[in-house]
Amino acid sequence: MARTRTHHEEMTGRELEPPTELLTVSEVAQRLRVDDTTVRRWIKSGALEAILLPHRGKRQGYRVKKSTLDALIHGTTAVSV
Repeated sequence: MARTRTHHEEMTGRELEPPTELLTVSEVAQRLRVDDTTVRRWIKSGALEAILLPHRGKRQGYRVKKSTLDALIHGTTAVSV
């Protein structure tokens, strides 16, 4: 059975990208067994790629793509400390 096109696809002529799973700093820290501060330091130094969220309050908000974390865990991305 053929897939039907969404309204967006009909209007733009292109498909939407699949949604990307985003992880919080705490989730990344738990998976890597490090402190949240370490993850934030890696992000600020550019060693770990993250998405910057609109900011209000004490701490800047970040999200890390699951694919970025998977690449780090599998050794295809280096983190310098």
